[in-house]
Amino acid sequence: MQDPGKGGFPRIADYGFLSDCHTGALVAPDGSIEWLCVPRFDSPSIFGALLDRGAGRFRVGPREMVPVARRYEPGTNILESTWATATGWLVVRDALTIGPWRSRSDDPHRRPPPDQDAEWCLVRVARCVQGEVELDLSCLPAPDYARTIAKWQLSDDLHTAHLELEEPNVVLVTDLNLGIEGERVEARHTLLDDEECFCALAWGAEPIPPTTVEEALERLDRTSEYWRRWLVGGTFPDHPWRIHLQRSALTLKGLTYSPTGALIAALTTSLPETPGGERNWDYRFSWIRDATFTLWSLHVLGLDAEADDFARFIGDIVRMHGDDLQIMYGIGGETDLTEATLDHLSGYGGAQPVRIGNGAFSQRQNDVYGAFLDSVYVHSKANRPIPERAWPVLANQVEAAIGAWSEPDQGIWEARGEPKHYVSSKLMCWVALDRGARLASHRDDEELAARWRGVADEIQADILSRGVSQRGVLRQHYDTDALDASTLLAPLLRFLPPDHEVIKATVTAIADELTDHGLVLRYRVEQTEDGLHGEEGTFLICSFWLVSALSEIGEPARARALCERLLSLAGPLNLYAEEIEAHSHLHLGNFPQAFTHLALINAVSHVIADERRADEEGTGKTAVFTEMRGGRG
Repeated sequence: MQDPGKGGFPRIADYGFLSDCHTGALVAPDGSIEWLCVPRFDSPSIFGALLDRGAGRFRVGPREMVPVARRYEPGTNILESTWATATGWLVVRDALTIGPWRSRSDDPHRRPPPDQDAEWCLVRVARCVQGEVELDLSCLPAPDYARTIAKWQLSDDLHTAHLELEEPNVVLVTDLNLGIEGERVEARHTLLDDEECFCALAWGAEPIPPTTVEEALERLDRTSEYWRRWLVGGTFPDHPWRIHLQRSALTLKGLTYSPTGALIAALTTSLPETPGGERNWDYRFSWIRDATFTLWSLHVLGLDAEADDFARFIGDIVRMHGDDLQIMYGIGGETDLTEATLDHLSGYGGAQPVRIGNGAFSQRQNDVYGAFLDSVYVHSKANRPIPERAWPVLANQVEAAIGAWSEPDQGIWEARGEPKHYVSSKLMCWVALDRGARLASHRDDEELAARWRGVADEIQADILSRGVSQRGVLRQHYDTDALDASTLLAPLLRFLPPDHEVIKATVTAIADELTDHGLVLRYRVEQTEDGLHGEEGTFLICSFWLVSALSEIGEPARARALCERLLSLAGPLNLYAEEIEAHSHLHLGNFPQAFTHLALINAVSHVIADERRADEEGTGKTAVFTEMRGGRG
């Protein structure tokens, strides 16, 4: 498979991720910001070299392009890059800064505003730690996905440049002397031993950037304190894989839109699932199906405040839109996610089209009811009582699942072919009825619980009758014997006991037959009518699901070996995209991918639980969603 990195694009996994929980940025290995949308995650890009080498970037660094080291400052989302040049050593620290909350008319909070919030400012501080280093600053924006030409106004003191845009206001401030070359703002300065300088890009109705290196350092220190204090609030096991859980937690927090609590699926749009191919989608939205995985992961790590905010975001959606749930929404609750293409952009590694919006928002996917009801159930098990006013809404969703379960749909993978009777969709409708019955029992409404349990039994019987092949394996849909990795959810959602013959046969078949070099495909493209062309890589979430499923069926050694391999395939900064090409280990798809990091948390939790069960006979806890312990106990 062709390596897009050889075409002038960095490898996807090599990017660093910055966030202030309003927007995010990707930093290439050479120190260039190559993706930044302002003021929100889903706003048009101002730097977009990720999708076209001429679509804008912002570099601070020496003439040498390759740093000797890159890392996150421990416990933070602050990126540190170190260069060794012919004359000295340079360290650059990058962050989207977070500081004391201040009211903004252009950014209303639906959730209670936190004490610390995004400052809408990218701060970059460079320090020569030995010798002397010639530093270059080059800021070349390409606003509105490179559909607008950048025009700058330079201040008389040469330290401030204003970008002429209708909105938002954007300003670049530095202690270096700036010059303008066409659409680019530039500066050059030789840093001496122990000398520091800064630059900052700020935006909004009234941008407030730092004006001195001391102020810039203070903002970095506040941001570091914010991330570390937040991480200390979580609960992480004393285990060698703790670092992976913590980086996943920081990534998920970074992909959360603070004003509403929404979790975006990924920071980016149109990073290809196949190099040079057409499987390129916009993931800067929040999917209902992610709700269960999100709430379970946040609660199991003790990050209850974030879980509460996301649960309220989902609750807002359901209250506003009733029974007619979409599969995804905008981060502000928007419903119209109409898809368009940006044909003027070449695409990452030549992969076209570049898409904004996501046409799948209007698809019928029957799994949304189970995802919503299971998320409520998981949240309630974390000592979060269900308000009485919410019960009619929940009951309506259960009844909607009753009306939908027998109908075909597009399935969990949002196939763009004809609707099918996907087994995973039936499974999630069973989840809706099962969790609804459990919740009704908690309310002592046994008559309603019995009726819903009866429908759950009917769905289960239908799946076992029509959704199981002659060899006893769960099918992709009722009209095929093809395998589908989504059926790995059956043991995790307790559709059947983990020692049931169908469960064991399904997990074993997927592990043996739906893998490429041991990594799991979501399905065989040649056996699936998904309405698209081309190959795709192995899906990381499916491989992590297999870890959990192997653990469930009593294969702890096999589960641990696969989990260890997957952790070794993380990017240099312990981040994951959506897919991995099994032969080259290239990361593919949008990045960083929330769903992958959510599945990692569940898989690692399974393996650690297995180890503890081995050490303490019978006292370990399983890591399935329905058996999550309440709170942090």
